[in-house]
Amino acid sequence: MKKLSLTLNLWQQEASSLPDDEKELLEKARAQASTAYAPYSAFGVGAALLLANGEIVAASNQENSAFPSGMCAERVALQYAGARYPGVPVKKLVIAVKSERKTADAVYAPCGGCRQVMSETEYRQNQEPMEIIFEGPGENVTRCTGISELMPFTFKLNNKS
Repeated sequence: MKKLSLTLNLWQQEASSLPDDEKELLEKARAQASTAYAPYSAFGVGAALLLANGEIVAASNQENSAFPSGMCAERVALQYAGARYPGVPVKKLVIAVKSERKTADAVYAPCGGCRQVMSETEYRQNQEPMEIIFEGPGENVTRCTGISELMPFTFKLNNKS
């Protein structure tokens, strides 16, 4: 048996030190987190995408008492972008959280279902990776380039890379 090791490349920086375009996306994601319908989790999430054509798409999570009928903010934004702007790559995805349950020591990374949708999005855009930026810890953001940094073994139809 051979042990395999993975190295993931994630970076953290103060949110205040983001470039202006990413600050704008973070502000839009935070504004969307305030519009979340989250009566069950009390955890509002907002997502903002920058598309290659310069358009910004933003969305919030929408829960439903008939689980799993609700949708995460990331999936709402990515799937709307895919429907509204087919063939236009996603360059950046910024995720924000608004909740009384939010703590300073946590990193708020996307869930597994959202990671799979991100993987499919990159697959649809010919493997072109997107910048993924999410909140935490504290006043920092964590970032990576491409979903493979968050989910190294993604599922793809016919196992094509």
